[in-house]
Amino acid sequence: MICSIKGKDLASYVQKQVSLFFPDNDTIKASNIEKYLDEVMGRLEFCFCHIDNKYYFNNNGKVLFNHLNSDHYATFLYFLSNTIWLKSKDARIPSKIFLLNKALHGIDLFYEVSMPDIFLLVHPVGTVLGRATYGNYLSIYQGCTVGSITGKGYPLIGENFTMYSNSSLLGSCKIGDNVILGSGARVINSIFDSEKTLVGQHPFVRELQNRPNISPFFR
Repeated sequence: MICSIKGKDLASYVQKQVSLFFPDNDTIKASNIEKYLDEVMGRLEFCFCHIDNKYYFNNNGKVLFNHLNSDHYATFLYFLSNTIWLKSKDARIPSKIFLLNKALHGIDLFYEVSMPDIFLLVHPVGTVLGRATYGNYLSIYQGCTVGSITGKGYPLIGENFTMYSNSSLLGSCKIGDNVILGSGARVINSIFDSEKTLVGQHPFVRELQNRPNISPFFR
């Protein structure tokens, strides 16, 4: 993967941002970030290599990571916070990286949330991705919400699920593969089969039939 910034420079870059936004007495060292970067960048490259978008590859077909592309960097910060949490079970650094992602990109993606290996964030300002079971080939636009209503039920989402702007998936939902949630749609405590486009708001959601296995965002 071709990186605009990597290794010690990338670790230092994140450390400086964290220190600027959260100047408390609990200082994070760049070395505390750098030791996780090999695994983080491996996860990032695997995710990016499946995305069918010109901003993720150079002219020779090499995968790109540009720290000044906000969609790239928001995904990187999630992988970084999640990897550190999984490896250390120490919330100190993941908490600050999660909050950094929220401050920079307006996305609420907690480090304990298990995102799939392959997903795409498209200018995700105002998006909240809570606890759910996410399938691969997930695409998320701005203003989207996934989570629980009562804290007792969470969505179960199949593969190749697309959420267009300002859509919501809440509660004990079960969604099949190759489903699109249209702009402004809101689905609550519902079950929908595969190959559907869902439009409207609960309890008046309508189903439109999709062509099967259509994935405009992934290779």
